[in-house]
Amino acid sequence: MGGPSGASFFVEINMVQEEFRQVVAQAAEARACTVVAIEFDDFDNIFEVVLDKENGDVTLDDCEFVHRAVLDRFDRNVEDYALTVGSAGIDSAEADEMLNNMEKEQ
Repeated sequence: MGGPSGASFFVEINMVQEEFRQVVAQAAEARACTVVAIEFDDFDNIFEVVLDKENGDVTLDDCEFVHRAVLDRFDRNVEDYALTVGSAGIDSAEADEMLNNMEKEQ
């Protein structure tokens, strides 16, 4: 009765995180990138993905591709999360600024 028990809620969160990791890994692989880190801030629902590329630099297109793959799978209006995808070479604030500048230019 009532809401989910603590144990089942924990399993549900872990299942969603595992699915998130799979979506990120598949999208990164499609762009010849590797996932360096995925950080989950469950309290604020903020997720940060860090990519790297063995034979070259991670581009904004790479980051955007992974970002869109996650958005296609997890509806932000339903899931209520924030997502940042960046490269090992730049931090998330720099990536956000670059993306905002690109959107303004379009």
